[in-house]
Amino acid sequence: MAKKVKQQIVNNRFQYSTDEIIEKPFNWKQMLRLFSYMKPYGKDLLPLSIIMVLINTGIRLIIPMLIGVYTLDKALVDKDGNLLALLVGVIAALYVCSYIANYFRIKWMNTLGQSVIYDIRKHLFTHVQTLSHKFFDQRSAGSILVRIMNDINSLQELFTNGVINLLMDIILLIGIFVILFIMSPELTLAIMILLPIMFFISTSLRRNIRRSWQTVRLKQSKLNSHLNESIQGIRITQSFHQEKENMQYFDGVNTETFESWRVASQKNAMFRPIVEMTNAVGTAVLIWYGAHLIQTDTISIGVFVSFAFYLGMFWEPISRLGMVYNQLLIGMASSERIFEYLDEKPIVSERKQAIALEDIQGHIEFEDVQFSYNGKRTALNGINLAMKAGETIALVGHTGSGKTTIANLISRFYDPTGGSVKIDGQDLKNVTLASLRKQISIVLQDTFIFSGTISDNIRFGNPAATMEEVKASAKAVGAHAFIENLPNGYDTEVEERGNILSVGERQLVSFARALLANPKILILDEATASIDTETEMKIQTALKTLLKGRTSIIIAHRLSTIRDADHIFVLDHGQIKEQGNHDELMNNKGEYYHLVKAQFNMLDVV
Repeated sequence: MAKKVKQQIVNNRFQYSTDEIIEKPFNWKQMLRLFSYMKPYGKDLLPLSIIMVLINTGIRLIIPMLIGVYTLDKALVDKDGNLLALLVGVIAALYVCSYIANYFRIKWMNTLGQSVIYDIRKHLFTHVQTLSHKFFDQRSAGSILVRIMNDINSLQELFTNGVINLLMDIILLIGIFVILFIMSPELTLAIMILLPIMFFISTSLRRNIRRSWQTVRLKQSKLNSHLNESIQGIRITQSFHQEKENMQYFDGVNTETFESWRVASQKNAMFRPIVEMTNAVGTAVLIWYGAHLIQTDTISIGVFVSFAFYLGMFWEPISRLGMVYNQLLIGMASSERIFEYLDEKPIVSERKQAIALEDIQGHIEFEDVQFSYNGKRTALNGINLAMKAGETIALVGHTGSGKTTIANLISRFYDPTGGSVKIDGQDLKNVTLASLRKQISIVLQDTFIFSGTISDNIRFGNPAATMEEVKASAKAVGAHAFIENLPNGYDTEVEERGNILSVGERQLVSFARALLANPKILILDEATASIDTETEMKIQTALKTLLKGRTSIIIAHRLSTIRDADHIFVLDHGQIKEQGNHDELMNNKGEYYHLVKAQFNMLDVV
C-alpha cells in the first residue's frame, strides 16, 4: 500500500513533465553527428592516437607468431640458441614498444575525450542561452541541468576509450582472422561457426538495452528536477511541515532511478557471459579438432600454440566490442536528448537582414497587437497604444490582464501572434536582439542576485563600469549606505539569489544594476511590491533620477507608486479599458477609480 501511495505521489508530481523516452531506431547518422565533434582534433590528437593504435595492434599480432611458429618450430626444434636469444630479445623489445605506444594512446585519447566533452557542453550551454522564454517555461531547471551535465558526462567513456577501442578491436579482429585462416583454414572454420550464434543472441538484446538506457536518463532527469526544486523551495517545505511527504516523493523517484539502472546494468551484463560461453566452446573445439590435426601432421605444435594465442586474443576484442556497443547505446540515449535541445529553435529569432537598433529615442507603439502563449487562451486582444519617448507609463489591472505580456513583447522575449510592436517606428522583428535588449533594463519583483560580489552584481549589465560608477549608481537608488555596512562593502560575496541580503536590499541592488546599464527604456515589473514603506520612500525619490530622460514602463499593483506617471493604461482580459493620468482617471470614476478605492478603501486617502 505504501509503495502505491509513493508511486502515485511521483506520478502526480511528474504528470506534466516534458521529458519522455524518445522512440527512434539506432541510426549511425546521429552517431556520426556526435563523432563530428572530434573533427577539430583531426590534425593532431586523433591521428597520433590512431598511429599508436596501429603500432600496438601490429605488435600484438606479431608476438604470437614469434612465440609459436618461430620459437617452438624453429629455434627449439633446431636447438638454435642464437635464434632463441634473438627471438627473446625481439619479443621483449616489442612488449616495451607496445607499452610505450599504449601509454601515449591512453594519454592522447583522454585529452581528446575531455576536449570533446568540453566542446559539446559549451555548444549546448551556448545554444540553450539563445532559446526563447517559452522553452524555459515548459521545462524545469533540473531537467535542463541533467542534459548539460549528466547526459554529456555519460559520453565521456565513449570518447576517451570507446571510439579508439572500436578501431583497435576491428583491426585486431580482421588481422587475427586473416592470420588464423592462413595458418589453418579447417581449424578456423570449425571455430568460427560459433560466431553467427553469438551475434544472433546478442543482437536480440540491443533494442531493449537502448531503451533501458533512455529510461535511465529520463529517471535521472526527474531526480535532478526534484533535487533542484527541493533545494530552492526548502523554506516552503519546512514552513508547511511537508518534509515527510517530500521524503516519500524523493524515495519514490530515487527508487525508480535505482531500478532503471539495475535493469539496464543487468541487460548489459548479459553480453559478456555470452562471449565467455562462446570462448569456452571455441576452446573445446580447438583442443579436440586441433589435436586431431596435429596427429595427422596437418599442423605443427608451434602452429597449434600460436593458434591458441590468437584464439584467446580473438574473444577479447569481441568482448570489448560488446562493451563498446553498450557505450554506443548509452551515447545514443544521451545524444538523442542532447540533440533534442540543440535542434530546438527559438520562437524569437533574428531575420537575416536584421538591423542594429542604435541610439533610440524610446517611442513605443503597439499596433493591433494580438498574443497568446499557448495558441488557445488570448493574453492580448487588439492592443493599440503609444508611449512617447521619455514618458513614464503605468500599466495596471487585475492579475492576468496582460501587463507583463506587454513588457515581454517590448523586450521581445516573445513575438506578437498578430499586429506589430515598434520602437521609434521600427518593427522589432526587423532588429537584432542584442541591439534591442542593450537599450532595455528590467527590474522584476523577484530579482535575481548572482553568486559573486555586490559590485559584480551591480556591474552585470555594464561589466566595463568603474568602481566610482558602481558607487554612484548605488548612491542614486539609496543602496550605498547598507552596502558600506556589509563586512567587505562592495566586495562582499553573496551566494546564489543573495540570501544574505533582505528582500528590500536585493531590490535596491537590482535598481542600481538597472541604472548603471543606462538604458533608454526601463521596465519595472512589480519592482516595489516586496519593499517596505520606508525603503519604498527612498526608491520613490531615487526613481525621479532613474526615470528622467527614459521611457519607463511601470507595472504595479500598489497604485500609490504610479500616481506621478504621465500616462496610465488600465488593462482587463488583454484589452485596454481606460487610459489617462491619475487625476483624469479618478475623475472618470471608472475601472481605475474602483481599483484605487478597493485598495485603499477610502477615497480621501488618495
